Amino acid sequence: MQRTWLALALSATAVALAGCGEQAPAPKPEAKAEAPKAPPPPPSIEIKIGHAGPLTGGIAHLGKDNENGAQLAIDEANEAKLKIEGKDAKFVLLKEDDQADPKQGTTVAQKLVDAKVNGVVGHLNSGVTIPASALYNQAGIPMISGSATNPKLTEQGFKNVFRVVGRDDQQGPAIASYLAAERKPKLVAVIDDATAYGEGIANEVEKTLTAAKIKVLPREKGTDKTTDWKAILTKLRGRKPDAIFYGGMDATGGPLIKQGKELGIKAVFSFGDGACTDKMTELAGPAAEGLLCSQAGIPPQAASRKFLDAYKKKFNVAPILYAPFTYDAANLLIEAMKKANSAEPSKYLPELQKLSFSGATGPISFDDRGDRKDAEITIFTMKGGKIEPIAVVKGGKTFGYEEFLKTMGGG
Repeated sequence: MQRTWLALALSATAVALAGCGEQAPAPKPEAKAEAPKAPPPPPSIEIKIGHAGPLTGGIAHLGKDNENGAQLAIDEANEAKLKIEGKDAKFVLLKEDDQADPKQGTTVAQKLVDAKVNGVVGHLNSGVTIPASALYNQAGIPMISGSATNPKLTEQGFKNVFRVVGRDDQQGPAIASYLAAERKPKLVAVIDDATAYGEGIANEVEKTLTAAKIKVLPREKGTDKTTDWKAILTKLRGRKPDAIFYGGMDATGGPLIKQGKELGIKAVFSFGDGACTDKMTELAGPAAEGLLCSQAGIPPQAASRKFLDAYKKKFNVAPILYAPFTYDAANLLIEAMKKANSAEPSKYLPELQKLSFSGATGPISFDDRGDRKDAEITIFTMKGGKIEPIAVVKGGKTFGYEEFLKTMGGG
């Protein structure tokens, strides 16, 4: 009995102790170390610049050359890590093919307007640039052409339209005066391709020759697609002109001179900037040797060394014709945005209008119409299959090419 009581007492005591005993708290899970938060990316702004030119068809090589010039400027601006409105500026080139066709040009222009581009470089051809410019003007978007030379472009009263090359009423008289002074023709035939560019420059050439008392035959016309000139040339052969001037592009000018020589025409052939390229040798062969032509600006090889080296490094070719000018055109848009600290067209346009800029093609500023002040015109000849500059016309005065280079600090 005593044992039973003792056992019960011990059991009760054990239960009580167990009930009152404190259990060790379970270890808390260790807090995971939080990774440091990345700083928020700096605010950025995308700035869209449009480029339009022919990327298909007979003068696609010239359109691509123009596009390359603009692309180089865009790439350099991005490498420079510019800031606009205090934000990292990312420039994007929107590229469109206008096929050198006025209807396609306005379609492309509307596409760029709808994309809300901040500015436009282009177009190449005057006949495309003029109608397209009306759409950019309506949208208030600044545009700069590096190659459209018809005077009408900047005589529409648009305050947003500019060009960085000379005009046909500068270029036409320059090539006509050089032809008259150096070759002294008594009878000249004039042909054009019925485009705004071709007809415009041909009119200026004819006007200058007539004023110099040189007889000009009735105008002959083709189109910007004509490659068979035999009927017109056979007709002219009977008139025995001393010189023939063609207003048009190299894709049609090459066949013209080739067929003219095949028909035995002895006249000196001369052209405006559209046919003032090395491609004339490819299209005409030896017949192109000795031709005369003009470009509304300095020759590509006279552009800044910095530009020429950068272009060659990026594209592995030399610029053909107007790439230095489209490079300058894109840089002018960018420089005006920097000065205004805004990519908004209405805010940077006033800066663009009054800008004084040192470009790959020399000093650039605009007159009240949007034309480049003191634009040069260069005269070339084809020698050994290559277009070579022989003279530069500036401010109404003609310089030998080497003489002109010295005035620029080169040569």
